[in-house]
Amino acid sequence: MPELRKDPVIGRWVIISTERGKRPSDFPIEPKKRTAKLCPFCPSNESSTPPEVFSLRTNGEGPNSPGWTLRVIPNKFPALRIEGDLNREGEGIFDKMNGVGAHEVIIETPDHAKDLGDLEVDEIKDIIKAFRERILDLKKDARFKYIMIFKNQGEAAGASLEHSHSQLIATPIIPKRVIEELDGAKKYFDYKERCIFCDITRQEINSKIRVIIRNEHFVSIAPFASRFPFEIWIMPINHSPAFENIKDDCAASFAGIIKETLTRLSRALNNPAYNMIIHSSPVGSDHHNFYHWHVELIPKLTKVAGFEWGTGFYINPTTPEDAARYLREMKIEA
Repeated sequence: MPELRKDPVIGRWVIISTERGKRPSDFPIEPKKRTAKLCPFCPSNESSTPPEVFSLRTNGEGPNSPGWTLRVIPNKFPALRIEGDLNREGEGIFDKMNGVGAHEVIIETPDHAKDLGDLEVDEIKDIIKAFRERILDLKKDARFKYIMIFKNQGEAAGASLEHSHSQLIATPIIPKRVIEELDGAKKYFDYKERCIFCDITRQEINSKIRVIIRNEHFVSIAPFASRFPFEIWIMPINHSPAFENIKDDCAASFAGIIKETLTRLSRALNNPAYNMIIHSSPVGSDHHNFYHWHVELIPKLTKVAGFEWGTGFYINPTTPEDAARYLREMKIEA
């Protein structure tokens, strides 16, 4: 029988449709394609992008030239622009402001043929450090209230360029989805005087049934009320409200669990497209006792349709317990 499950943080219900139960082989996966067209993110094409705001280099060359291992650039077609004032105003009952913010692209590797999961742990650690440095820099701008890091991998996930990259968007307001998560976490903390994410992490580690892998500092799980098949959360084991406060030893552990999680997902589902989002505290609230940063990783295996849009419910044809077990037992090279 189908089962309704409630997300313990924001109270969203999902339907785990056990009668439709699907394994990895049941999902149609489009083969990954590599094209030979000119890529603006490849080395020697630096003039095709806006000037970099951050980079890591091995050859001592100046900015906007080859020899880099990682580059951060402003998005050429930004969702929000960094110039200008907010100019909040009303139009009758409606509110509006200028589209001020920041939109950056983190080019993760000079190698066009490699995806994030193909990189070495030290290379992924450098990407994490770049995320941290860019957030810390943008937090100095008083106009910004929230900074999100996300990755769209594959055309089905919304990536317009195949060269491996992530994005950062800083917004002058806190997104509604984030407010819902903060409100749910605070209500739980006010009632129990504990962080709900710490309780989830502790319970999942103890029960083991939805744990995929864990290391010294992080655990990768299939969440109890998964909205999508093979949805994954990666969570710090110890309480930490803000991603940008991550220490170097934890960054190495984080890089390691990202690599292994993506490797297992790739082997299980034949390199699926996916979205990966870092959920972190808003600017100025990184001291919160009730919030706990984490990563949501969503393979693009099903489509959101009329029922989901009309109700806010999601229908998941794969139980998180089956997904976790399949990924946990996936044989991969050391």
